[in-house]
Amino acid sequence: MTITHIIILLATGIGVGFASGLLGVGGGFIVTPIQYMVFTSMGVEDPMKLAIGTSLAVVLPTALSGTWRHNKKGAVWWKPAITMGVCSAAAAFGGARLAIYLPEAVLKMVFGVVVLVAGIRMLIFKPPSVEQEPRSNPWLWAAWAIPVGLISSFTGVGGGIVAVPIMMLALRFKMHTAVATSLAMVVFTSIGGLTGYIMNGWGVSGIPSPNLGYVHIWSWLALATTSIGMAQVGAITAHRLPAKKLRYMFVLVVFFMGGRMLWAGVQDVIGPEALSLFDWLGWPI
Repeated sequence: MTITHIIILLATGIGVGFASGLLGVGGGFIVTPIQYMVFTSMGVEDPMKLAIGTSLAVVLPTALSGTWRHNKKGAVWWKPAITMGVCSAAAAFGGARLAIYLPEAVLKMVFGVVVLVAGIRMLIFKPPSVEQEPRSNPWLWAAWAIPVGLISSFTGVGGGIVAVPIMMLALRFKMHTAVATSLAMVVFTSIGGLTGYIMNGWGVSGIPSPNLGYVHIWSWLALATTSIGMAQVGAITAHRLPAKKLRYMFVLVVFFMGGRMLWAGVQDVIGPEALSLFDWLGWPI
């Protein structure tokens, strides 16, 4: 790992931490593509799985930091956060086992499709003219949490990028409650997925050391160093923004990162001739 890689990861951690606290996401939708770029540059044999595992390791402390701040504001609804968190963590653990056997192109395209669909649905969502009560059915919470956990383990996101739209659209949470509760849920989800990637990557050859399964320690440290503190800043900012602006910011970030990763998977299938469409970014994905 070069000094350039370290600078990229430190800078990424700043953006990830802020986005995590602001939008109620773990930040993996930013971390996973950036780490894929770095690990590809380092010549890692299986960069996508290492990027996902390390991303989940970054998501955990970042989400904890943001959740603490949101909880101080009284915005976390703990009952659904814990119920959904436990269910999604179990699904993420099982999904991590399955993801090990999936081709990288599939993981990239799943990542892209999932976040783009979530973004489109958030964009076209219109709040009801009459305010509706949030759904408080624990069985419904659990049912929605399982796909969130699976998606988390396939993509390296903590699940918030999917959980926030679900909480708003299906469970009728208000935007600020969805952001705060989603981030608390992400803490549990990331633990499940992270445990799976550590166990399934144990003893695998070709992973740069020092590592803990599919978690690269130096990358994790560089990202976590800056992301944890910035999650506090993001959470404070979230409570100062109107819900509508917060939603549009969420959608904008989702569209960029989702589209970028989806195209990376398409490139793997089509071949090198597809690279020209996004060459302006200068990324090897």
